[in-house]
Amino acid sequence: MSSLYDELGGESTLNAAVDSLYRRILKDDRIRLFFEGVNMQRQIAKQKAFLTKVFAGPNRYTGADMRNGHAHLVAKGLNDSHFDAFIENLKATLQELEISPALIERVGAYAETHRNDVLGR
Repeated sequence: MSSLYDELGGESTLNAAVDSLYRRILKDDRIRLFFEGVNMQRQIAKQKAFLTKVFAGPNRYTGADMRNGHAHLVAKGLNDSHFDAFIENLKATLQELEISPALIERVGAYAETHRNDVLGR
């Protein structure tokens, strides 16, 4: 069985998805405030490495775990509505890239498994 990384189209699709995702996020009034002052090139590179790892591609991720990596955002008020907005943007990005609905649902379900850690619960 192939990995989710491979099923999504590998590095080129993942890179396009993350680039598009952050363009969406930075326009989304619900969540863009969490990225003010963030080095977006670094953030995008970290997100690409993280998603490659968790979707069973080559592991080059060296960042923090979800709970520690988002603790400073929880302190700024990150909550379920913000997580929902992120998932909404992620799914819209994948739809834009013409990823199959079944794969989009798998990605969304996987992201949901991280909700409590991201939100520090």
